[in-house]
Amino acid sequence: MAHPVSPHSTTHYMGFTHVQCEYLPCHQGVKNEFNCLFCYCPLVLLQCPGPYRIYHDQHGTARKDCSGCKLPHNGYERSWQLMMKWLRDPRPWDGQPRS
Repeated sequence: MAHPVSPHSTTHYMGFTHVQCEYLPCHQGVKNEFNCLFCYCPLVLLQCPGPYRIYHDQHGTARKDCSGCKLPHNGYERSWQLMMKWLRDPRPWDGQPRS
């Protein structure tokens, strides 16, 4: 099935940098234009390639701390390709450190 041709001639929808955000820069070391589109990463509940730490919430449940990850913020095109790759075959996070 062919994708419809977009009537828009701009690419403004393709990510953004929220320059007024009080947390910007929230991730150090981003080399491309900072992309805030995935401020809350859609991979947080999935196995992913990003560097994360594990903490336990007040109920003892293992959670990811992704604050050290810059993968979803490193430019729109790179971020989008990363998300699409990992969302093609989503695997739930097993609560364990990345192996």
